[in-house]
Amino acid sequence: MNKEILSLFPQGSSIDSDGHLVVGGCDTVSLAARYGTPLYILDENHILSMCREFKKEFARHYKDIKVAYASKACLNQSVARIIASEDLELDVVSGGELAIALAANFPADKIYFHGNNKTEEELEYALANKIGHIVADNASELEMINRAVKRSGHHPDVFLRVNPEVQVHTHHHITTGQPGSKFGIYMDQAPDAIRLAKKLGINLVGLHCHLGSQIQEIRPYTDSLEVMLKFSKETLDEEGFNLKEISIGGGFGVNYTLKDKALPIASYASAIAGSLISLCEQLGLPVPGLIIEPGRAIVGNAGVTLYSVGMQKQAKGYEKYVSIDGGMADNIRPALYDAVYEVVAAGKMLDNCTEKVTIAGRYCESGDILAQDVMLPPVNSGDVLAVPVTGAYCLPMGSNYNGALKPAVVMTSNGESRLVRRREKYVDLIALDVPEDV
Repeated sequence: MNKEILSLFPQGSSIDSDGHLVVGGCDTVSLAARYGTPLYILDENHILSMCREFKKEFARHYKDIKVAYASKACLNQSVARIIASEDLELDVVSGGELAIALAANFPADKIYFHGNNKTEEELEYALANKIGHIVADNASELEMINRAVKRSGHHPDVFLRVNPEVQVHTHHHITTGQPGSKFGIYMDQAPDAIRLAKKLGINLVGLHCHLGSQIQEIRPYTDSLEVMLKFSKETLDEEGFNLKEISIGGGFGVNYTLKDKALPIASYASAIAGSLISLCEQLGLPVPGLIIEPGRAIVGNAGVTLYSVGMQKQAKGYEKYVSIDGGMADNIRPALYDAVYEVVAAGKMLDNCTEKVTIAGRYCESGDILAQDVMLPPVNSGDVLAVPVTGAYCLPMGSNYNGALKPAVVMTSNGESRLVRRREKYVDLIALDVPEDV
């Protein structure tokens, strides 16, 4: 086993004398035995460390910085409380995410409500709870916000999400700021939106954009800043719009495999903050407050999934399949995004990896393949496999396909583990059904 693989796991992960993978000071084989599999592990210290690194690195270059955790990557009450403890802001994109945040007593004035098609009911729910910020995706939403404000009497800060039409090199399903995207107002329509907001008396304070996810380059961020700041200069001169804050979104990439080359946070920080300051100087603009929205970069490598090996099969001339007790119902990313993962045998970390196998999920789809051409030591039924970098966009995208039970989630920290979400039971699958008289 290549010990470099540990770099993909949460910070501080190790291998003990028995050859077991240790995460957050906890033996993962023991965790699987205690809580069952599939099991999602989130390492608290890794999440805390990433929150602090984002704040520290960006503050090196510009002090007026807010870090808003993009909760769509992974949200439960425990994660929300960790984010709050580090004094970060929080992005939500639905009434459901907002409800989770509020249940965790996350400060409402530090919540940003995103989304390209909010309902009036969601907006009223947000304003009834005195949410601090709304990111408007289109002009018609400004009309909805105005109605909700009048009914609630609460006036949140509003940002206008614009589409800078900047292309990024990532999977096409996770690009959001390119020409033709469903997200944001196009730049040629944005002046009308600003005039409408002013007419309605909406407290428009800034501009927002988001380019996509798993971005491993700098240029798209600086290009987008240039587009938005030049637009701000024009609207300041023509409409009197004073840009107080600007959000460049998130999408900062992480390493899923040893072949990936994600950029360090420091590289994003120096380029984005440096460009903001220099562009404002060139344009004669006051430097606005800067908001960044990391999600995956905070929780991605904090997450590990444990599975138990089931059946194995190999047809002559074809790959060997090792089946697991989970798959696309708890991690849809390989099927949806062609995502590639590394896999290790959690109880055999010191054994030689002599077999090339395909890790197959248990669900009734040929596309339910977690990983291909994985090198493992010989494994048996009941052995535990571990998949790193599953902290983002796995749990939130989970389903009950084939009647699957959503897995338990544990948080590890300094050798201790605690259950933060119990495993679903069969009764949960039918809890929302309305019985009919026969």
